[in-house]
Amino acid sequence: MSSVHSGPMRTTETPISSPAIRSGIAVTTGTKAAQEGRRTATIVPGERLVLTVAEAGELLGISRAFAYELVARGKLPVIRLGRRIVVPKAALLAMVDLSPQTD
Repeated sequence: MSSVHSGPMRTTETPISSPAIRSGIAVTTGTKAAQEGRRTATIVPGERLVLTVAEAGELLGISRAFAYELVARGKLPVIRLGRRIVVPKAALLAMVDLSPQTD
């Protein structure tokens, strides 16, 4: 009997920080702003400044289709580069009340 999956099965449980790590956003907690109750994020140098709509949806914990629906409604901030639609990381962070920092 052959198995459809050759490797270990993927689970739906992933670490909460995993999408943020893949996207180049690091959430900091030991700063003055964090002590005042504001969460801050650092944009890692050398990383992309924008995300695809699908990547932004993944970070927000919503489906790709719903992310595009939010774009159509004007609820998700985007930049249109020709036919390409991208979500600026800074705008996404502001949307979830994280203020971007630079080193």
